[in-house]
Amino acid sequence: MTRVDHWQLPDGMEEVLPGQAEAVENLRRALLDLYRSWGYRLVIPPLMEFTESLLVGLGEDLDLLTFKLTDQFSGRTLGIRADITTQVARIDAHSLAENGVTRLCYAGSTLHTRPKSLMASRSPIQLGAELYGDDSLGADVEVVRLMLATLETAGLFDITLDLGHVGIYEAVLATAGLSCEQEATVFDALQRKSVPDLNLALVGVEPDIASLIIALVDLHGDETVLEAARSLFADAVPGALMGIDALQEVACNLRQQSPALDIYFDLSELRGYHYHTGLVFAAYVVGCGQALANGGRYNDVGAVFGRARPATGFATDLKSLMAMLPTTSARQQAISLPNADDPALNLRVRELRAEGEVVINCLSGSPDPQCDRHLVECDGHWQVKPLS
Repeated sequence: MTRVDHWQLPDGMEEVLPGQAEAVENLRRALLDLYRSWGYRLVIPPLMEFTESLLVGLGEDLDLLTFKLTDQFSGRTLGIRADITTQVARIDAHSLAENGVTRLCYAGSTLHTRPKSLMASRSPIQLGAELYGDDSLGADVEVVRLMLATLETAGLFDITLDLGHVGIYEAVLATAGLSCEQEATVFDALQRKSVPDLNLALVGVEPDIASLIIALVDLHGDETVLEAARSLFADAVPGALMGIDALQEVACNLRQQSPALDIYFDLSELRGYHYHTGLVFAAYVVGCGQALANGGRYNDVGAVFGRARPATGFATDLKSLMAMLPTTSARQQAISLPNADDPALNLRVRELRAEGEVVINCLSGSPDPQCDRHLVECDGHWQVKPLS
């Protein structure tokens, strides 16, 4: 008989043990408080939904990441969420149905059928913020600033902001007249920046147009990239200029508040689940090869819920953020509670706990190892004293 280690977890699944769990929870609270201070209201979507509402119109990537099962009540297929963004879009479009600008935030566990990158968790704790009802670049800038404030609140400051715009890619690609299958192949090759694969995918496309698509691969770097793109596309693809102008304006607005911000432009980086419609962005820090937070504009998602709304937002993974922070081994400070039936003692314990102190019952006759102090009766009053 094959031996089964009952303590083993599936690959990519991990426990969060007491010290780190407390740190994760403290960071979650701090970030949700940050979002509240910016006017973002907390929502808590369900862990599972019918797949037709969870995945509709979002592309194959998210579909492949989603665990699916059959609902024993209805017989319909359920999906365990792999991403919370679309759930919040449904809440805005259908459940709230407010007019004007709506700001929402969330934090919750997600589940992936496979890791999104080599070292990624399959059970991220996704946290993010979404802004609905405003199609301006000002809304995009607000969300980017909030994303940067998220990393700074987590104690990460050496940030590089990566900016792109889906509209540039779409305008260039529209000149080629590709089929849906060819477009998918080109999209994949661009994400990998593979020129040989692009050459294969663009066989039969007019050479001048193919060269413009391939040129996207090298359009990354500082602001000189925008001028190069403007010169390249001005005559052949004038529709791309709107996206280039948008990137220039967003960068200018961000630098007004953060002059030292490191901004990197990448016109072939189209991250996401194929639902973005405008500005896309990601934040990187030194020592981590993957984006710690990313987002973008996705104006079309709400339409599947009966109410198309302009939308922009970002998300991060609390586990990834915590992995970037230094580990602390500080001992938990706590007060030992003696085994005594005294109303005055009970009152004092309630006061201490209300003040945020940790008070632990002394059950075995000796203080809990976490305790560095204990309660001692002095002239009818219970006082906190150091453990000798």
